Amino acid sequence: MEVSVVKIGNSRGVRIPKMILNRLNITDKLEMKISGKNILLSPVEKPRENWADAFAKMHSLGEDSLEKIPDSDNFEWEW
Repeated sequence: MEVSVVKIGNSRGVRIPKMILNRLNITDKLEMKISGKNILLSPVEKPRENWADAFAKMHSLGEDSLEKIPDSDNFEWEW
């Protein structure tokens, strides 16, 4: 699909048709990456959307505990 580059203040932009935005569930933000001579736009995933599932999986695998920190008075540092 060919789109026009339009002036927006001192910048330039492209208009993305509503049909495409709806199809990809894009509401207000996109991730932009440059790959060679291409501009790649991707929907931004909600950063905390799957945290509950990720934490539950970590817990089931025993990956949610911290290592014991040595007592600094009884610890020899190696230099």
